[in-house]
Amino acid sequence: MQVIFGFIIGVVVTIAGAYAYDSSTGRAANGLSITSAAGQAPMVNWDVVSNDWHNFKTGVRSTTDDIEQKFKQHS
Repeated sequence: MQVIFGFIIGVVVTIAGAYAYDSSTGRAANGLSITSAAGQAPMVNWDVVSNDWHNFKTGVRSTTDDIEQKFKQHS
């Protein structure tokens, strides 16, 4: 019973998180066109999620490369 409750809570938290993010960034599906939300579709679009994830990974990789270069310079 606790496992099923945990799954339900997980789904609710995931959906609420996506909605909160979309609402705070102006991406909410509120009947406006994609161009009115700075050209960004809501996060529930899997292509958007994939692009955002790729951009996040690229940014983290770039940051870690910069930190590594600075560390090597100081050694």
